[in-house]
Amino acid sequence: MSETTVAEVMAELATLEDPRVREANEKRGDDHGVNLSKLRAVAKRLKTQQDLSRELWATGDTAARLLALLICRPKAFERDELDAMLRESRAPKVHDWLVNYVVKKSPHAEELRVAWTADADPVVASAGWALTTERVAKKPEGLDLPGLLDTVEAEMKDAPDRLQWAMNHTLAQIGIEHAEHRSRALDIGERLEVLKDYPTPPNCTSPFAPIWINEMVSRQAKA
Repeated sequence: MSETTVAEVMAELATLEDPRVREANEKRGDDHGVNLSKLRAVAKRLKTQQDLSRELWATGDTAARLLALLICRPKAFERDELDAMLRESRAPKVHDWLVNYVVKKSPHAEELRVAWTADADPVVASAGWALTTERVAKKPEGLDLPGLLDTVEAEMKDAPDRLQWAMNHTLAQIGIEHAEHRSRALDIGERLEVLKDYPTPPNCTSPFAPIWINEMVSRQAKA
């Protein structure tokens, strides 16, 4: 794609900038002001364009990177390229979309999951735990679930926020999906009390693992 195309896309994103959206996003650590529904509309029009996606990513602009993740071809990225992209993704929404929309669909997902989970950078490690949660739910064969619970029990309480959140999700997923480990998962959640007081809107499930596990298991029983 020509530089003109990138320039045109960046100009369009600039016209979509909304100060109120930016203010709300910045409270969550995301430095952009583009409504995500409008961003998705741009992506739908552009369709899949891997070269343009790479060029938009290279701008370093958060809105452009979010758009890049929507128009990319997930399986076209090499393992080291995805690793570098994750380490550059400090905005939470970019990090989240990269893991969920791209890495999870990549043939390198399992190799990256193992590497990232053990990484010293807690933001990188949180991506590894997000991929682990996906495996707990969809492909648990070969996972050491008791070992994962050991790690959560030992490390989650004092983990930085994003890593703690990702570990907590794995804990809850193990309790929800695997009845043989449910009582231990509930016990760990009760004792550690991570996210126990997290403000939860009406009609939403608390991220506190014991409440989350019991609510989802109850729903499954009724289904």
